[in-house]
Amino acid sequence: MTQSVLGEFAGQLLAGKIEVVDLSAVLGPDTPLLKLPPELAVDTPKIEVHKISEYDDKGPFWAWNWLKVGEHSGTHFDAPIHWITGRDFPDGSTDTIAPKNFVAPVNVIDCSKEVAENNDFLLTVDHIKAWEAKHGAIQAGEWVVLRSDWYKRNGSEADFLNADETGPHSPGPTPEAISYLIDKGVIGWGSETIGTDAGQAGGMEPPFPAHNLMHKANRYGLASLANLDKLPPKGAILIAAPLKIEHGTGSPCRALALVPKG
Repeated sequence: MTQSVLGEFAGQLLAGKIEVVDLSAVLGPDTPLLKLPPELAVDTPKIEVHKISEYDDKGPFWAWNWLKVGEHSGTHFDAPIHWITGRDFPDGSTDTIAPKNFVAPVNVIDCSKEVAENNDFLLTVDHIKAWEAKHGAIQAGEWVVLRSDWYKRNGSEADFLNADETGPHSPGPTPEAISYLIDKGVIGWGSETIGTDAGQAGGMEPPFPAHNLMHKANRYGLASLANLDKLPPKGAILIAAPLKIEHGTGSPCRALALVPKG
């Protein structure tokens, strides 16, 4: 049965009946990066790409580079040990998470209209329940991601971070929404913004609930996703595999979605 299912899938993929959608932003020196209050920590350094050789006297037949990049740069995966609440899980780092957890169905909650009217929009339990009533229940083991169309700001760090004297302003979930999703058994939560929490989430209880609560439950996060407007509310498969960094707290990743055409 397994060979039959995989064979049918391969045939559909080769026939172009399954579209592979790139959910990742470009990773490079201009990638927007999270800014922390100066009293907390040094910010993640800008991404650097250094040339080793390019068909020259340092390597006549090949081109390659070395990189300087933070674990939580660009489109990235948050592992449970990224947060203090998840630090004790033996399977909570990028090198110990079971590979099967990098592939799962995805639910896309579209709040782009609400976000266009209010950059500080917060997803509530009522929003999720209304979405489920229309599209079907969120199941255990599935991803839930918030479509906000925020990725369209990614070309400008100032627009993407959207910060003023009161801090950053971007959409995200309420603590109650995250608790609701955890109770349903989701595998993780994703966002198109710089991180998985709302810009003003530091003032919530608990602070930064997408991080605090998801990682406390040994679940995962995806940030700076792109092109969620190309996915259906249900029916797509999300592939999000971090680099296998030893004791890694997270990793840039090439997030992909498999979407049936028609």
